[in-house]
Amino acid sequence: MDIGDLDYRIRTQSGCIPPHLVSRLLELGHAEEVELWAGRGEWFCAQEWARLLAGQGREEQALEVLAPYAATGWWTAVRTTAELLESWGRADKAIALSRSRMEAGHPQALEFHARLLARHGRGDEAFSLLRPHVQDWPIAAALTDVADSAGRDDEAAALLAAQIPDEHRCDDPWCCRGLDPDMAIGLLATIRERQGRVDDAIALLRTRDKTSLNNRDQLADLLARQDRIEELHAYAATEPFGIAARRLAELLEERDDVEGAITMYRQADDRSFRPGHMAVDLAQLLARHGRVEEAIEVMCALADAPGGAEDWIVHMLCTLYTDQGRPQDGLAYLDALKTRRGEEEWELFWIRLSLMAACDRVDEAVEQARTHPEGDTRYAVSHVARLLAGDGRLEEAVAALKLHSPANSHDLAGYLIDLGRVEQAVAVLHQHRPQPPAPSTGPWHDTPPF
Repeated sequence: MDIGDLDYRIRTQSGCIPPHLVSRLLELGHAEEVELWAGRGEWFCAQEWARLLAGQGREEQALEVLAPYAATGWWTAVRTTAELLESWGRADKAIALSRSRMEAGHPQALEFHARLLARHGRGDEAFSLLRPHVQDWPIAAALTDVADSAGRDDEAAALLAAQIPDEHRCDDPWCCRGLDPDMAIGLLATIRERQGRVDDAIALLRTRDKTSLNNRDQLADLLARQDRIEELHAYAATEPFGIAARRLAELLEERDDVEGAITMYRQADDRSFRPGHMAVDLAQLLARHGRVEEAIEVMCALADAPGGAEDWIVHMLCTLYTDQGRPQDGLAYLDALKTRRGEEEWELFWIRLSLMAACDRVDEAVEQARTHPEGDTRYAVSHVARLLAGDGRLEEAVAALKLHSPANSHDLAGYLIDLGRVEQAVAVLHQHRPQPPAPSTGPWHDTPPF
C-alpha cells in the first residue's frame, strides 16, 4: 500500500468504495464482498469489517484486517486500531501504538496519545507532554481538558494567560498561526468556569474580539449552563449575529416556554445581521411543535422578501408543504415565483421535481428535467436518476447516469449495488483513481477536502 495514495483517496473519497456504499453492501447481504475488498486496499471496507469482527468477539481477526494498513504508519489506521484496543480494555497496547507514531513525529499523534494517557489515569504524564506545545490550538485544547484530570488547572491557566497579549488582536485570518488570543481566552474561561470562578470566566469572554466559533457562542452557552437568564437576555439584545438569541430561545424551549422562544426569535430577526437565519430557526421551532401553518407563513414571508428567494429557503418552504401533504401548494408557489422572475434556473427547478413526484407525476417531471436548459448536466442527471429510482425504475436510473460516468460514480454504483451488480459497481468506483499531490511537509493539506 502506498500511504500517500491511500490517504488521498480516503480524504477525497474518490477511486474507492465510500462509507455509505460499504453500509449499503452490508445492508443488502454482501458481507463477503466487504471482506474481500477489505483485503484489497479498500480502507472503508477494512474499517467496517474489523468493527463487525470485533462486535462478534473476534478481536485478533479484526486486528489482522487492520494490520496491513497500520503497518504503513498511516495515522488513520493507527488511530482506528488504537481505539479498538482501548475499547477492548487493552489500553496499554493502545498507548504503546500511539506512542510509536508520536515518537515518529506524526502531527496528530501527540494530542491523541496525551488524551489516551489521561483517560487511563496518567494525566500528569499527558500534561507534561503537551505543555511545551501550548502555542498550537489543538494541543492547547487538549491541555485544557487534560489539566482537569491531572489536577493542574492553575498551571494550565497560567500557560494560557501567557498567550493572551494585553493589546494585540488579530486583524486577518493569517495573523496568529496556531493559538490566537481569542482561542486562548476561550480555553482560559473554560478552566475558570470549571474552578467555579464563573464571574472571571464571563469577564474574560467579554474581552474577545471574535465572539462565535462554528456558529456557537461560548459566552451564551456559559450563561445558559449557569442559569444566568437575565444576563443572557441582555447579551442576546446586543450580540449582532443572533447566536446568543438562538441559545436563549433553545433554553426557553427546553423549559417548555415555547411562546417565549417564539418571541425571542422574532425580536432577534428584527435586529440581527442575519435575519433570514432567525426566520428559519423560528419556522423550525413552529414546525417542531405542530404549528406548521405558522411555519409556512414565516417561510413565505422570508422567501417573498427582496432577495429572499434563495434555493435553500424555497426548498425548506416546499419541504414544509410536502410534510403537510400539500405538494401541489409547493408547485403553485414555484409557478408564481417563476412568473415573477421570468425564468427558473436549475437551483430552483430541482425543487419542483420531488413535488411533482409526490403528485404522481414522475414521467412528467423526468421529461421537464430533460428538456430544461441545464438538463444534460451531471447534476441534473443525478436528480433525474433519483426520481427514477424513487419510482422503482433502477435500470433507467443506471442508464441515465452511465452517460455521465465517472462524474456521478457514487450514485451510479449505489444503484448497481441495489440491483445486485456489485462487481460492476466497484469497477465504476475504480475507473477514476486520481493521483495524489506531492506529499505535504506539515499537518495542512493544500487540496480539498482540507
